[in-house]
Amino acid sequence: MLQGKTALITGSTSGIGAGIAEALAAAGCRVVLNGFGEAAAIAAQVTDLGQRHGVEAVHLHADMTRPEEIAQLMAQAAERFGAIDVLVNNAGIQHVAPIEAFPPEKWDAILAINLSSAFHTIRAALPGMREKGWGRIINTASTHGLIASPGKSAYTAAKHGIVGLTKAVALEAAGSGVTCNAICPGWVLTPLVQKQVEARAAADGIDEAEAKRRLLAEKQPSGAFVTTEQIGALAGYLCSDAAAQITGAALNVDGGWLAQ
Repeated sequence: MLQGKTALITGSTSGIGAGIAEALAAAGCRVVLNGFGEAAAIAAQVTDLGQRHGVEAVHLHADMTRPEEIAQLMAQAAERFGAIDVLVNNAGIQHVAPIEAFPPEKWDAILAINLSSAFHTIRAALPGMREKGWGRIINTASTHGLIASPGKSAYTAAKHGIVGLTKAVALEAAGSGVTCNAICPGWVLTPLVQKQVEARAAADGIDEAEAKRRLLAEKQPSGAFVTTEQIGALAGYLCSDAAAQITGAALNVDGGWLAQ
């Protein structure tokens, strides 16, 4: 489906980003991974992805809080593969605290990685997509791009911003063959969420299985985590011709969370 095209996925060495990279590689896309982790584990991921799907796969490092490193990332990817066809802005971090106790440096980092980095990557990738007359921009938002939760002021602000950015880019790119959409997952058992599970288990004196059950019961009526495979499949669909007229959408995948 995507043979000959190149996808760059930020924050793709684990979690949702890795799931999206898997789905796009399976569809025949060359993949550029980006994210932190142990060098050996990342090298193994790149090799495995390329060999299993018969595609080129590389990892390019960039600190997504630094615009100059993001610019270098985009330039390196374009130099190696030509213009990026599919851009997935997935890099994200989290910090939970009441706003009066929220460290300003955490606020700055969350907005830089979860929101501003997407501006920088889109700004670099969009001209090449326009020139080709085809492109797909997918932003990983969250249910917190559409609603809020206590203790997550920075994350909620950044994810609401990503949804707004998605809509603005969709309008600017309308008619060019380029679409821009946001995926808004509910609870996905990523390393980010696992930390919240562990914190709840420690705070409440319960085991992790019970912590997961309580976490889901509060928000997600299905009682089950969304999987990275499900998010990857949706990303793949948004890259297909069937989704050519889906743009500016914020698609929640949340087990009924926002239906309440």
